[in-house]
Amino acid sequence: MKTSLGLVLLVCCLLPTCSPQNPIEAALASNQPEVRQVMENRAAHDVRVLYTEIIRNEDGSVHFTDYSYGVDDSKYFYPASTVKLPVLLLALEKLQTLDEVNRYSRYTVGESTIGSSLTNDLWQILVASDDAAYNRLFEFLGKDDINRRLQAKGIKARISHRLSIPDSDLLPTQPVRFSRAAAEPLQIGPIDNTAIEILPLQNLIKGEAFMENGKLISAPFDFSEKNYLPLSSLHGIMKRLLFPQAFSESERFDLSDEHRSIVLQAMRTVPREAGYDEAEYPDSRLKYLLFGDSNERLPEHIKITNKVGLAYGTLTDTAYIVDHQQQREFLISATVHVNANGIFNDNQYEYDGIGKPFLAELGRQLVLD
Repeated sequence: MKTSLGLVLLVCCLLPTCSPQNPIEAALASNQPEVRQVMENRAAHDVRVLYTEIIRNEDGSVHFTDYSYGVDDSKYFYPASTVKLPVLLLALEKLQTLDEVNRYSRYTVGESTIGSSLTNDLWQILVASDDAAYNRLFEFLGKDDINRRLQAKGIKARISHRLSIPDSDLLPTQPVRFSRAAAEPLQIGPIDNTAIEILPLQNLIKGEAFMENGKLISAPFDFSEKNYLPLSSLHGIMKRLLFPQAFSESERFDLSDEHRSIVLQAMRTVPREAGYDEAEYPDSRLKYLLFGDSNERLPEHIKITNKVGLAYGTLTDTAYIVDHQQQREFLISATVHVNANGIFNDNQYEYDGIGKPFLAELGRQLVLD
């Protein structure tokens, strides 16, 4: 990142002596019950937060003031659907290099006759967090290319598998075929990938048991081959997307203005604006920070550009929040774990009772108070 931005990093640990200047620490000290029930057992809930206030300088440049709580990249947590954001951005980058193909071009994967397009996938991923759309892009890119290109941008990650399907970690990809108006269809792949790299991380073995094929396995669940995207990387991806000029060219996502604009538009869009039934898909469905515990419409003066993830008891949100009444801008990335019985894959997680209310109140404490 350019040093001219005057980046200030105030890292707050979990010790009682933590500086009172850290707004995250103040927010987590709230007496609100949504926060207290988590912080009274904070080790089990694995709370991690990154908070950036964005200051606009008179010359048009931006200044970041960053704060951190509980963030340690060496300690694993499951990133869930947040991995869809970098994979989508990389897919758009790759699309821009192909001849006579654009984001409206229809394509199929493997033997499927059901077509899609990058435009469709983009909206499905960012408005509805669709797994199938992500999986198509995974086939388009292959895991080795995903990880190589993220590493080249200075982003720590290991994306290793598809989502919510059997054999999600198969190494070869299926061929992807794009229709072209004035040429033969363009085929990408199949792509061979190397074996999943096992990273030297802590907390890869979690819980007391897990469900598999309808049976309870009385052993901890092993996350060592699951996707890895630490909170610092997720926060950095959002910064690169929102403020590309704050990074060197090699660190940015190489997106056209059109592609960057449509991504940000989709990330701001709530489901009803994309044609989804508001009764089933309220505004807050994928807006955990500030509004995750409400079914009301978002207020007009608050604009949220974000991506969430929810799986294996872990809820994560990375959100660029603009409060037009206060004329303030924030970037918040936060994660919390809720799995009281210690069993994975049993669908008995406290998402609605603990996780979403906590993230909502955390956002309110950081942005509104």
